Amino acid sequence: MSSIKQVQVTFDCAEPERVARFWCEVLGYVVSPPKGYATWDDFDRTRPPEDKGSWFACGDPSGVGPRLFFQRVPEGKVVKNRVHLDVRVGTGLVGEERLAALEAECARLLELGANRVRLLHDDNDSCIVMQDVEGNEFCLD
Repeated sequence: MSSIKQVQVTFDCAEPERVARFWCEVLGYVVSPPKGYATWDDFDRTRPPEDKGSWFACGDPSGVGPRLFFQRVPEGKVVKNRVHLDVRVGTGLVGEERLAALEAECARLLELGANRVRLLHDDNDSCIVMQDVEGNEFCLD
């Protein structure tokens, strides 16, 4: 008998706080400082200078969704993600109603710094492939 585990999704990135704050806006998440610290600034004050700003996290305020963790890495993104998030904004919708919901969310996320990659569309189903502020792919589904 297996037990249910909690999941954390980790992003490698150049600017952890910037990417985390983008995803807070996308998902309605809130900043989640390390245990024992009121803020990430408080945590960073305890770190050596070269480690300051290397990590950031956010979480679902209801506690249902996974925590998102962002860690600074020296290399930039060069290929397509092997794993991506599907942001479910069109659940239960089909056809033009679904497409309208996806396009409305796409417009909101473009204002936050996301990039639209392409629309995948057929008569009843569609999704929009996008990139976050550092080029990580995700889908509006």
